[in-house]
Amino acid sequence: MTNPPTPGSLTGKRILITGSSRGIGAGTARLLATAGASIVVNYRDERKARRADQLVAEVTSAGGTALAIRADLTDGSAVAALFDRIRQEWGGLDVLVLNASGGMESGMAVDYALQLNRDAQVRAVELARPLLAPGSRIVFVTSHQAHFIATTPTMPEYEPVARSKRAGEDALRALLPDLEQAGIELVVVSGDMIEGTITAKLLERANPGAISARREAAGRLYSVEEFAVEVAAAAVEPVPSTHTRFVGDVSDFTPVPGE
Repeated sequence: MTNPPTPGSLTGKRILITGSSRGIGAGTARLLATAGASIVVNYRDERKARRADQLVAEVTSAGGTALAIRADLTDGSAVAALFDRIRQEWGGLDVLVLNASGGMESGMAVDYALQLNRDAQVRAVELARPLLAPGSRIVFVTSHQAHFIATTPTMPEYEPVARSKRAGEDALRALLPDLEQAGIELVVVSGDMIEGTITAKLLERANPGAISARREAAGRLYSVEEFAVEVAAAAVEPVPSTHTRFVGDVSDFTPVPGE
C-alpha cells in the first residue's frame, strides 16, 4: 500500500480539491491537511454545506488551514468566483485535485455527465491557470472503467459516465503541451470501483449485485480511505511518464493503444 504524505511535508502548499465535502475528496483533504497543506474544500450546493463546514472545523481544530467554498462546477460564473476567492485569500494554488464527478444522479439534464466530467474539468483548469505557477500540479481522478472504456466494456448503467470521464481525461491530455510549457504537471489517478462511494451505491441500486460481482472479479476493491491515500500521494510523488497512475490491478482491462 502507498503511504500518505508525511506530516509537515506540504507546509505552505495551497490545494483545492473539488467535490471534497465527503467521500474520497474529504479523505484526501484530511490527509493533505495533516501533511501541512492549506485546503480549499469545494462543494456543489447548500445540502452539502454542513459536511464541508464540519471538515473545515476538523482541519482547523487540528491546527491546519482550510476554507469551504461552494461552487457547482457546471456553473461557469460560480467556478470563476471560486478561483477569484482563492486568489484573494491565498494568492495562488500549488495543486488542483479534480475529484468531483457524477452523471448517475436523477433529475439532471441528458448531457449532465459530459457537462460535469468533461466541460467543467476543462473550465476549471483554464480558470486555475493564472493561479498555477511553474512546479504546480493538476490531479485528475478517474476509474479504470472510464480510462479503459474504449477497449474494455463496463456495466451498461455506468457506461455514459465512463465515456464522459474518458472524454474529460482526453480533453485534459490535449492540454499537456501547453501545461508542460508552463511548468504545470498533470497526473491521472485511475482506480477500480471504490467501496462506499455514491457511485457504487447508485450502481448497486440500478443493478443489484454489480459491486459484489466486480469485487469478486477483481479480488478486492479499495475502500474510500485507501483510495484517498493514493490520490493524496499522487499530489506529491513523481508523475509517471505516461501521466497515468494506476491504483490496484489492471489485468482485467485491455490496454489502450498508444498509452
